[in-house]
Amino acid sequence: MQPNLNFSRLGENYLFSEVRARTRAFCEAHPGVRVTDLGVGDVTLPLAAPVVRALRAASAEMGRRETFRGYGPAEGYAFLREALAARYARLGARISPEDIFVSDGAKSDLSAILALFSPQNTVLVTSPAYPVYVDTNLVCGRRVQTLAATRENGFLPLPGPDTQADIVYLCSPGNPTGAAYSMDGLAAWVRWALGHGALLVFDAAYEAFIQDKALPRSIYQVEGARECAIEIGSFSKSAGFTGLRCGWAVVPQALRAGGVPLRGLYARWCAVSTNGVAYPVQRAAAAALSCEGRAAVGKNLQVYRKNAQVLAAALEQAGVWYCGGRNSPYLWLEAPRGMGSWALFEHLLHTARISGTPGAGFGAEGEGYFRLSAFGDADATKRAAARLCLSLGMLANG
Repeated sequence: MQPNLNFSRLGENYLFSEVRARTRAFCEAHPGVRVTDLGVGDVTLPLAAPVVRALRAASAEMGRRETFRGYGPAEGYAFLREALAARYARLGARISPEDIFVSDGAKSDLSAILALFSPQNTVLVTSPAYPVYVDTNLVCGRRVQTLAATRENGFLPLPGPDTQADIVYLCSPGNPTGAAYSMDGLAAWVRWALGHGALLVFDAAYEAFIQDKALPRSIYQVEGARECAIEIGSFSKSAGFTGLRCGWAVVPQALRAGGVPLRGLYARWCAVSTNGVAYPVQRAAAAALSCEGRAAVGKNLQVYRKNAQVLAAALEQAGVWYCGGRNSPYLWLEAPRGMGSWALFEHLLHTARISGTPGAGFGAEGEGYFRLSAFGDADATKRAAARLCLSLGMLANG
């Protein structure tokens, strides 16, 4: 028996595991010191009341013989797929419920969809980017190329005359940069994909944070995208489901690879790889999409948006360049005085008792940058922002 030797292509530790390990080591070495986590993007507010009520009601159904449910549809219950299709309709995008596949989260989908494609396909990932895009493809043996997302191009690179790839990953608003593509920017990628027979994997995990109404929240708002794009969505950040786990993938019927419709292939893959997401969780997700649910969830999102404003004000006062934070829960700052990403991590940990995410962990182009998350507790974020301003200000002006 031989192991999958492609694992040797991965780094020793997953980025966020390394951040947690270093933070834990610091706390163990400094007992009594409280560190504010502005790094890993986990939510801190509880589930909205309509979501909790739906969870309770669905759980009660599972305790009665006449309403008990066993295995559900691998692709998700019709009530949630229809609610998601209605959500797309509100955005002006026509998506059939049959095109939607419910999952336990975006990370699972990003891995699962790779079963559709040959290991010989070439993958293009903007850098910096969410590490999962790269790692999942490396493990499958694919060749991964990067396209530099830089301060000069607004961290929103566009295809050029020499751009060649079979599969391209896009995330908007971006993780880690917080930059969001305009309609014209996404349209440029759609035109390129249609012209090159390529597939776009569009990660829309943070679309709920978009406040600029001119910015697209789904790639399917762009004409032609249903013929060239898979979209990944998530309830984790939009509705606080990081502990419940629920997301979805959209694989339109019109999408083909080598003339083969991919929706049927993905339905077949789901049938053999999953028994679906728990019924109470799907009822909770549907509740989050209801009118009452959207209003309640929106209040939580406002807290995180306010956190982003607080952190942005601290960075501005410290004289540090940054982007993101308005249409995204992430702020992407440039390390002062040419400091490396991990050096800034250690500096903030020791001087400000703040744990963030080094940009180098998102790819080579992330070196020299640092990601802050607005998902923390509001009061803790305010206190941390004051320490952040002082610590960065000393670096920037020292």
